[in-house]
Amino acid sequence: MLEAILNGLSGLTMGFQHLFVDWRSLVMIIVGCVLLYLGIKKDCEPLLLVPIGFGCILVNIPLSDVMLKDGFLRVIYDAGIATELFPLLIFIGIGAMTDFGPVLAQPKTFLLGAAGQFGIFLTLILALYLGFPKLDAVSIGIIGACDGPTAIYVASKYAPHLLGAVAVAAYSYMALVPIIQPPIMKFLTTDAERKIVMKFTARPVSRTTKLLFPLVITIVGGCIAPKGLPLLGSIMLGNLMRESGVVARLTKASENEIANVVTLFLGLAIGATMSGPAFIRTETLIVLGLGFLAICLDTVCGVLFAKLMNTMSREKINPLIGAAGISAFPMAARVAQKEGYKYNKKSHLLMHAMGANAGGQVGSVIAAAVMLSVLAGMGIIG
Repeated sequence: MLEAILNGLSGLTMGFQHLFVDWRSLVMIIVGCVLLYLGIKKDCEPLLLVPIGFGCILVNIPLSDVMLKDGFLRVIYDAGIATELFPLLIFIGIGAMTDFGPVLAQPKTFLLGAAGQFGIFLTLILALYLGFPKLDAVSIGIIGACDGPTAIYVASKYAPHLLGAVAVAAYSYMALVPIIQPPIMKFLTTDAERKIVMKFTARPVSRTTKLLFPLVITIVGGCIAPKGLPLLGSIMLGNLMRESGVVARLTKASENEIANVVTLFLGLAIGATMSGPAFIRTETLIVLGLGFLAICLDTVCGVLFAKLMNTMSREKINPLIGAAGISAFPMAARVAQKEGYKYNKKSHLLMHAMGANAGGQVGSVIAAAVMLSVLAGMGIIG
C-alpha cells in the first residue's frame, strides 16, 4: 500500500521533473504569462493575447496531451486553422465593421493604402536573401500588413511551423503602432509639413457607390490575384452585408457573436503552436525582427509616398496621413490625427487618415493575394 502511494506521488512530480529537463517549456510558460500580463494589465490586444497566452501555457505543461490526436487544442486547431476557416470568419466580421466611405469620398487616399504595403515586398526580398524558403518569406513579409487575420491565414496555409511567431508578431506590433510610428513620422517630415492643415471637402458617397465597391473589388481583385480570393471575398462579403442594410441580423452576428467566438478559438489555437521546442529557435527571433522591420518600412513608404503626392497636388497633403496606409485599422488613423494635432492645434487629420487606413485594409489583402498568385504562377503552390 505504501509503495503504491509512493509510486502515485512519483507520478505527480513527473511533470515538474520534465519541466526542468526541457527548459524551453518553462521559458514558454513564462512567455505565456507575459502575454497574459500585456493583455490584462497593459490592455494590448487583450482579445487575442489573453487566449494566445493561455493556450501557450497549456501546450507547454509537461505530459499534456492537448495537442495530441483528439486533444482539446488539436481539435480546435484542425477545425479552424488547418481548414483556414477562423481567419476567413474574422475577415467577414472585419468587413461588416469597416466603413469604406472615407476612402470612397477621397479616392486618392486609396493610393496611400497601397503605398503602405511596399514594406511587405521589401521584407519578402530580405527574407529570401537571408535564405528563407519562398513560402516562409511570404509569411514573414505579410506581418508588415499589420493585419492579424491576413498574417494568420497566409502562415497557417503555407508555413504552419511559423504560425505562432507570425501571429504573436503581427498582433504585438499592431498594439505597438502608437509607439513604433511616431518617431519614424517625425524623422521623415519637416516641421512645416507636419503643420499642414487639410480641408475635408470630399463629396458625399451614394449608397449605390458603397454597394458597388465590394462587388467591384471582389471581381477585379479576384481576376488579378485569384489565389487571394478567399481573403478578399470574405472581407467584401462582410462589407456588402453592412452596406445593403437588409441583413442586419447577419451583420450584427458577424461583428459580435461569431467574431467573438472565433477570436477565442483562434487565440487558443495559435497559442497551441507555441510549444517550447518548436518556438525557441534562432529562426523565431529572426522572424520577429523581420516583422518589426516590415512595419517600419510600411510606415516609411506611406509617409514618403504622401510627400511625393504633395509635390503633385494642388491642395497640400499632410505627409503624416501616409503612415495610416498600414492596415492597423483604425489605430493608425488615430496616431496620424494625434501627431498632426500635436504640431498644429488647427489640424484635424482623422477623416483623411481614415481614408488611407481603409485603403490599407484592402491593400493588405490584395498584397497577400498578389504574392500567393505569383507563387501559384511559379508552380510553388497549387
